[in-house]
Amino acid sequence: MSFVFLVITLALVWAAVTGGFTLLNLLLGAFVGAMAVLFIRERVDRPHMMRRLVRVVSLAALFFYELALSALRVAILVLSPRMEKRLSPGIIAYPLTVTSDAQITLLANLITLTPGTLSVDVSDDRTMLYIHVLEMHDRADVIASIKNGFEARIIEVFE
Repeated sequence: MSFVFLVITLALVWAAVTGGFTLLNLLLGAFVGAMAVLFIRERVDRPHMMRRLVRVVSLAALFFYELALSALRVAILVLSPRMEKRLSPGIIAYPLTVTSDAQITLLANLITLTPGTLSVDVSDDRTMLYIHVLEMHDRADVIASIKNGFEARIIEVFE
């Protein structure tokens, strides 16, 4: 990835985050972006960084999709007239495939940020993540959903 491309991208992200696409704000974003790229240039010049960026965007897209879907499910659950009949909370021991602290933390945070689920604890040997689920009808489905969703994408990002 070229230095100029990264600086322009970071300047546009800066303008989007701050909410102002004025020339002065874009120049400030370009300056901040150039300083950031200078600090991380050894890690950005690698050829596989574009693949990793695509994988990070894919993980973010999956998170936003799951966030919207879970928020809708929880809203339907809460607004249903007989919520207590549909509610089936439980805590599951999720077997972790990810191994590093960063991967486990990212997985736990993504699960916690998704409505209806909450990461409770990690086992001492870092092989299990304990998750509270608001609607657990089938433990295997919950595990498969996380394993094929968030965890698979996290493993791809950290390859």
